[in-house]
Amino acid sequence: MRIIRNYHFVEPQDRGASAAIGNFDGVHLGHRSVIDLARTAAPDAPLGVVTFEPHPREYFAPESPPFRLMGRAARASRLAKLGVDRLYELDFNAALAALTPESFARGVIADGLGLSHVVVGADFCFGKGRAGKASDLQRFGAEMGFGVTIADLLENTAGQVSSTSIRAALSNGNPREAAAQLGHWHRIEGAVISGEKRGRELGYPTANMSIEGLHPPKFGVYAVLVEVTDGPHKGRYQGAASIGVRPMFGTNRANLETYLLDFKGDLYGATLSVALVDYLRGEERFDSLDALITQMDADVARTRQILAAS
Repeated sequence: MRIIRNYHFVEPQDRGASAAIGNFDGVHLGHRSVIDLARTAAPDAPLGVVTFEPHPREYFAPESPPFRLMGRAARASRLAKLGVDRLYELDFNAALAALTPESFARGVIADGLGLSHVVVGADFCFGKGRAGKASDLQRFGAEMGFGVTIADLLENTAGQVSSTSIRAALSNGNPREAAAQLGHWHRIEGAVISGEKRGRELGYPTANMSIEGLHPPKFGVYAVLVEVTDGPHKGRYQGAASIGVRPMFGTNRANLETYLLDFKGDLYGATLSVALVDYLRGEERFDSLDALITQMDADVARTRQILAAS
C-alpha cells in the first residue's frame, strides 16, 4: 500500500483511484462496507482511502479528552490488510479546513488526487464549517468528472454501527460488543516501553505500552490476544493485561501492561498489537502485595479458560 500525504504533488500512478472518504477511526464494519463499495464501483482502478491526519476533531478541539480508537500507524496497517492500494492520508491544517465544499471537490478530489470515483457515507460532511453534504458532492462530481456513491449507514441488531457506539462499549468494559461492530478485536498497538519492573518482582513480568492519545477502555484486567509484530519474538501469544493507573503504587499515568502466558524473553522496543477479548475485573487497591499476587494468579487462570474457549 502506498501512502500519499500531499494532494498538491501526486504521482501519475497514484491518480485515477476509486476511493472511500472519511476518518476511518477503528476501521469498523461500516467503514469496510464503504471501502467495499469503492472496490466494486471501479474494479479496474486502484482502491483508495482518503483520510486526514490529525483527525479534524483533534485539530479543532486539541484540549478535548482522547477519543481515537487507533493511531495512524494502526489504521494504515488495518487498511492494508483490507487490500487498500492507496492511502491518501492528507495533512489536516488551516488551509484544508478553510476550503469551501466546491474548492475541496475541485482542488482535492478532482485536480489534486485525480480520483475517478469516491464513496462516502450518507452522513458525510465536507468543506469549511462542514457546509457540504453528500448530495452536494454528487453534484460536484457530475460537474468535475468523478463518480460519487453514497453509502447507507450500516446497522446491526444493536443499532447503528459507529465509532461513537464502539467507544461506549469499550468504556462499559464490553470488548465483545465493540468487536461485533468492528468486525475484529479492538487492538491497542505500539512499542514496548520501559516500566518500573514491578511485575517482574511479583512473578508476572509485563510489556508496558502507552495509551496516550487513545480512547481509554474501562480500567481493569482483560484476557487478551497478543501479536508481536517484529523482533526475535515475532509471533502470536495469549495474555492477561491491565489497563489503568496502578492504584497499588501511587499516582501514575494510565497505560497498558500485558503479561504473555508461558513466555520468556525481552520485548523492549518491539511493537505489540494487543487485542481485548474479555473484561475480567476492575482496578483494585489490595491490602498487601500477597493479596495482589493471589488475585493475579486467579486472573491468569481465568484468562486461560476464556481464551481456550474463544
